[in-house]
Amino acid sequence: MRIYVPATLDELEGAVVAAAGARWDVPARRAHAVTPALAGELPDEDDESREYEAFLAAADDSLALVASRRAVVPLRVVVSLDVPDAEVTEADGADEPSAVDVAALTRVAVVAVHVDEPEAADDVRAVLAAADEENDAERTGDVGATSEAALDAALQRVTDRDLLWYDPTEISQIPRP
Repeated sequence: MRIYVPATLDELEGAVVAAAGARWDVPARRAHAVTPALAGELPDEDDESREYEAFLAAADDSLALVASRRAVVPLRVVVSLDVPDAEVTEADGADEPSAVDVAALTRVAVVAVHVDEPEAADDVRAVLAAADEENDAERTGDVGATSEAALDAALQRVTDRDLLWYDPTEISQIPRP
């Protein structure tokens, strides 16, 4: 099964890269795939469109990972992997129909790595700053349209960006801001 694992660049530092490819220890976490639930929600779409939806959901989850670990490089990362179906379970109660849970896996062959271009870091930081402002406003009861609009605008700039594709052998060469 092809899965799309949200990640941060620091998590890829442990990947073992060789001329023929790369292997990565996958942490147990939520990932995304073309699940029966996703296929049911997109019955008129082809497999490629469904895979793209799962990929985009993983990119969103990567942004959440960056937000939860502020010391990491502020870029979204999605790692594409092919794993045995038995290693993946559909996530119960998830908001996304593509959500799956992956057990920790050792030395899985990486199919591809997708990363924001370095210039996206400013937009990612803007999302994080706007989210912080909105959270502060909610705590003080001073929620206004301004903080919500700033967050929406920053999120739109990030989600309008395409993630760049990298061959697994290029992991150490992925540019950083």
